[in-house]
Amino acid sequence: MAKLAVLIDADNAQPSIFSRLLSEISKYGTVHVKRAYGDWTGPNLKGWKEQLLQQSILPIQQFAYTHGKNATDSALIIDAMDLLYSGRFEGFCIVSSDSDFTRLAARIRESGVCVYGFGERKTPKPFVAACDKFVYTENLVHLEDLVPHTDRVVVPGNPSPAPQTRIDDHLSNQLRTAVEMASDDDGWARLSNVGQILTKQYPDFDPRTFGCHKLSDIVTSSSIFEIARRSHREGLTTDIYVRDKRRQH
Repeated sequence: MAKLAVLIDADNAQPSIFSRLLSEISKYGTVHVKRAYGDWTGPNLKGWKEQLLQQSILPIQQFAYTHGKNATDSALIIDAMDLLYSGRFEGFCIVSSDSDFTRLAARIRESGVCVYGFGERKTPKPFVAACDKFVYTENLVHLEDLVPHTDRVVVPGNPSPAPQTRIDDHLSNQLRTAVEMASDDDGWARLSNVGQILTKQYPDFDPRTFGCHKLSDIVTSSSIFEIARRSHREGLTTDIYVRDKRRQH
């Protein structure tokens, strides 16, 4: 498992979701460093106290020396570079919705180290794009609580035995492009390869944003793809393949 450093901008992160956040981070590796940055003398960070104790997070005190200047960002960036130069970590998790960490994420990736970002949907796109993977914290809920992002997915009002998900042009173009890139001469693409392409092209792509648990839930409930299941290794494994229905013509 990759060794990870988790650096938290406490001014721009929510303590209430942190246990779920750590569960999400565990998908990418083992956390060896957990640090939270902020002015802990102020009242606005009181909500973090319980999480600091329960999750063994090291609080890094950073006084606001000058009004209007974010000293917390500077402290986090300096520590991140020190940890990067130590050569001990294969991945950095930056927990913030602040675009000030865009250059930091890009610099870490330039060194061949993965960057995972975690923030709210309001996070500026440049920071999202600078990460290898970006997870919106609104998606860190139980599956039954997932609500589709309403400007992207519309679920038909009339229920049916086999409900279909109508997706907007933006998402359908993303999916179709990824399927085309991963497809063979007949237009069929292994869904796992499609998922890898989507993640590389769109760091914030996440089926949970659309109220689904997995990518397969999106494609199987939509109306734009053919679905096939193929067995491999004498039936021990089964892969899902998809093809754009337009290839039928």
